[in-house]
Amino acid sequence: MQPIALYKAEIKFDRPLVKNVEAAISNQVKRNLFGNRKNIAIAVGSRGIANIAAIVRQTVRSLRDFGLSPFITPAMGSHGGATAEGQRALLASYRITEAEMGCPIHSSMEVVELNSEGLPHSLSMDRHAFEADGIVLINRIKPHTDFHGRYESGLLKMAVIGLGKERQASAIHSFGVHGLRDLVPKAAARVLDLGKIVAGIAIVENAYDETALIEVIPANQILSREPPLLEQARKNMPRLPVEEIDVLIVDELGKNISGSGMDTNIVGRIRISGEPEPESPKIRSILVDDLTDESHGNATGLGLADVITRRFFKKIDFPVTYRNIITS
Repeated sequence: MQPIALYKAEIKFDRPLVKNVEAAISNQVKRNLFGNRKNIAIAVGSRGIANIAAIVRQTVRSLRDFGLSPFITPAMGSHGGATAEGQRALLASYRITEAEMGCPIHSSMEVVELNSEGLPHSLSMDRHAFEADGIVLINRIKPHTDFHGRYESGLLKMAVIGLGKERQASAIHSFGVHGLRDLVPKAAARVLDLGKIVAGIAIVENAYDETALIEVIPANQILSREPPLLEQARKNMPRLPVEEIDVLIVDELGKNISGSGMDTNIVGRIRISGEPEPESPKIRSILVDDLTDESHGNATGLGLADVITRRFFKKIDFPVTYRNIITS
């Protein structure tokens, strides 16, 4: 048998970069956004976003400088095992703790029912956020792993599924892709109309998982600003250096990397009923070597792989994974 020749291939991408995330936040968060509001909920999700601790910390500091009283609340649907303790632990894994941030963290799965008239599903919001004078959303905008549309993964999704906790996540996901693509924008518009959300801090990353852009968007502009930011995020996406692959070895799968464990936009597999598979890349077999520690045992996305290692298998927390899968 002839030896197989191996070659190293490298692909380089454009690298827009925010060099000082603290300055970007402090320069854009303005006192006039908040009017007479005092207690402000800062909604933070479960994704592994670059510089997320620094972004949240500076947001807290900026609000305190205005004489406001900020607190942090998890906005992550059913993640963290759909428990208040699990969601607090997820935040802590990103160094978002009361000691590090300098403000309280109110974590609860309790929700307030909102007016859902005209919607085909119930509408709810985290009780702590609802009872605050205002809400600031912090989230990364990026292409979704299950579908493509005008709005995908970003501030609108956090306003509905993130802040709505497990109850809202289950209600939306029960409609499948239709719920995510078509119902989330309608529900988000209803949530924005409540006037509770003051602003969204949108983050766009580059192909190297670095902060490429931070934009503070007033609530009344979120619906119009998110689509162009999504297109910018799409242009920043990395890609594999070849179109056809026999075996792809993925070092790590994890919820901190992507909602689907592996980004379907990169590996070319969606495997969602009714959704077309990407035209490229064409990969015959995918092996995943490990599960990230930041996933806390959540192995969602495992089904995108053909083979896993025993090391991966031993890290799976099946109840946590099942809770996320059943909800979504």
